[in-house]
Amino acid sequence: MALVSMTDMLNKARKEGYAVGQFNINNLEFTQAILQAAEEEKSPVILGVSEGAGKYMGGFKAVVPMVKGLMESYGTTVPVAIHLDHGSSFEKCKEAVDAGFTSVMIDASSKPLEENIRITAEVVEYAHEHGASVEAELGVVGGQEDDVIADGVIYADPKECEELVKQTDIDCLAPALGSVHGPYKGEPNLGFKEMEEISKQSDLPLVLHGGTGIPTKDIQRAISLGTAKINVNTENQIASTKVIREILDNDKQVYDPRKYLGPAREAIKETVQGKMREFGSSGKA
Repeated sequence: MALVSMTDMLNKARKEGYAVGQFNINNLEFTQAILQAAEEEKSPVILGVSEGAGKYMGGFKAVVPMVKGLMESYGTTVPVAIHLDHGSSFEKCKEAVDAGFTSVMIDASSKPLEENIRITAEVVEYAHEHGASVEAELGVVGGQEDDVIADGVIYADPKECEELVKQTDIDCLAPALGSVHGPYKGEPNLGFKEMEEISKQSDLPLVLHGGTGIPTKDIQRAISLGTAKINVNTENQIASTKVIREILDNDKQVYDPRKYLGPAREAIKETVQGKMREFGSSGKA
């Protein structure tokens, strides 16, 4: 199956009451694990690529052929989107679309609303011309994403969300409502009241960033309120690193990277499969 945009998979998920996971890829093994998990679970999937991870893997033009090559080798039959996570500018979003990404997130949430709307609308126009979907963000998601560190959380304003949606024609919206990137310190405190209000007025699939560590009951409630995309990265990183650390601690003679990256890949795959089942996307491809 060819790469697809997120639009149809997220609209279907919102309508049918489940969420599609965005699982960030950081190297070959992450990509293998996530594609294998999606095929085994018969789940649609979104491969998230941050600007930092894209650069680490050799640039956007290296990432897309890697994904396509693996899909061909594996005979992937489920819908797969490749999505720029937290694109910092129109230029970066354009670069991703030109490289073959089927979806981009423009994150102009740190800008004044008018500027966020202007930049987002520009990205939407270019992306839609090339068949790619667009995600936008309002408010501040706490924690760290690549080199960007946000101190604390600023909830998205429902009225600003309404204005952004009305003026930009985005395909999905990520309103910051209490989630954070990275591990949580204490219990997550999601703004469900605001989530419900934003979902009703925007009539778009909502996106929940920082999906690692959110209790299942909160995940289910978010999905019931229109969240159709949930981002996970930290949980996969922690699972894979734990396995690598154990192997290297137990065997000081091992030097073949396949001996520790292979088991790490399996840990990622198991984690992703668990998330797909939790999000309700298993069997929905």
